[in-house]
Amino acid sequence: MVKNTLSPPIQPDHPFERIAILFAGGPAPAANAVISAAAASFVRAGVEVVGIKHGYSSLADFDSSKPLVEGDDYLILTPAVLKRTRNQPGIMIGTARTNPGKHIDGPADLDDPVKSAPLQRVCDALQSIGVDALISIGGDDTLKTANKFKLFQEKSNQEKVIPVVHLPKTIDNDYHGIDFTFGFFTAVDFLATEIRNLIFDAEATSSYFLCETMGRSAGWLSYGAAIAGEASLVISVEDVMADFLVDEEFTNEAGELKTRKAMDMDRVSDRIVATMLAREAEGKQYGVIVIAEGLAEFLPFSFVEGVSRDDHGHINISQVNLYAIMSKSVQDKYTHKTGGGRAVKGLQLGYESRCAKPHAFDAMLGSQLGVGAFRALAERRLNGVMVSCSGQLDLHYEPFENLVDPETLVTVVRYIDPDSDFHRLARFLETHVND
Repeated sequence: MVKNTLSPPIQPDHPFERIAILFAGGPAPAANAVISAAAASFVRAGVEVVGIKHGYSSLADFDSSKPLVEGDDYLILTPAVLKRTRNQPGIMIGTARTNPGKHIDGPADLDDPVKSAPLQRVCDALQSIGVDALISIGGDDTLKTANKFKLFQEKSNQEKVIPVVHLPKTIDNDYHGIDFTFGFFTAVDFLATEIRNLIFDAEATSSYFLCETMGRSAGWLSYGAAIAGEASLVISVEDVMADFLVDEEFTNEAGELKTRKAMDMDRVSDRIVATMLAREAEGKQYGVIVIAEGLAEFLPFSFVEGVSRDDHGHINISQVNLYAIMSKSVQDKYTHKTGGGRAVKGLQLGYESRCAKPHAFDAMLGSQLGVGAFRALAERRLNGVMVSCSGQLDLHYEPFENLVDPETLVTVVRYIDPDSDFHRLARFLETHVND
């Protein structure tokens, strides 16, 4: 018997009357594809969908004396609101980096009423508006929060358990459990276009651009943009950790002598200048160098002393100006080696890519992940899973415990494997430097 592939899917029986969708962390192209597809799936099944505005901000600060307000704190995602939104740029419900689990460093902290108070307020807030399930969309920090929210409910014996499903989001693509995250390819293409434009500028002016791209923990975005943008060289976090770290002593705020791993600026600048000189030997007096913003975490202490950190412990990269520091170091190194001058102009790329109009692949991937949230909750009755796609957008569901360290409740970064063909591709395409 031939299966009728045009038949509409059978709507499952489920216990949900109202579900909530929440987006946290930095923006990413195709965010609205994820939100819209997830919301539409539930609406068609007769479930009301609430879009929580600006991440966990209102939930973590909830006070029963000040109820959540529709329009200010959340939106009802009706078919009229969702109309033709899957390809729209931006985030229809906004985002924020508020972290209600920031004081939870291990399972024992979930029993501490002070440390877990923000998670309790999240539970109370969602219950106050009748939410039966939560769809969390965000990066690895948001995944940690979703896992803590699930564990807190289990340990605190909440009267009503709100199942949570997480959808992975980051243009950095440094996520375990999924091949590619939505928005990654759109961001890569956007940045690659800018890099190619800069190459023409560099050639016309016989100069170099040193471009700092997003990529806090891993180099996927930097490598992708450099490969597609035909950059002269790319250096990421993985490269620095493998070849350019030294032990550095520093004195902390308490006056204690400490040791940390720091980037050897001299050797990194040497490597970049070696590429510049190799290109000059080929008659090329210009180029674009790409570095990942995550190198800022490894700058010598003098450059990062006093720099603030966010709720997740990440250094405030905007306060560091990595591109300016590195471009000056490279320009000085070039002059020292050659006795001549070469302009090396530093600039930062990234923010302009985060809300770009999504490309077809990201719109498809985002839509499938959104539908996957419905299938995980309504069809499979799952709780505490991350929706993932592989192959030809085949859905599968990764339990939180496979992605989060059970002792520290921290996710593990997916770095580029230096032995992988992806890493080798960038090295192969760069100007050959004699060691």
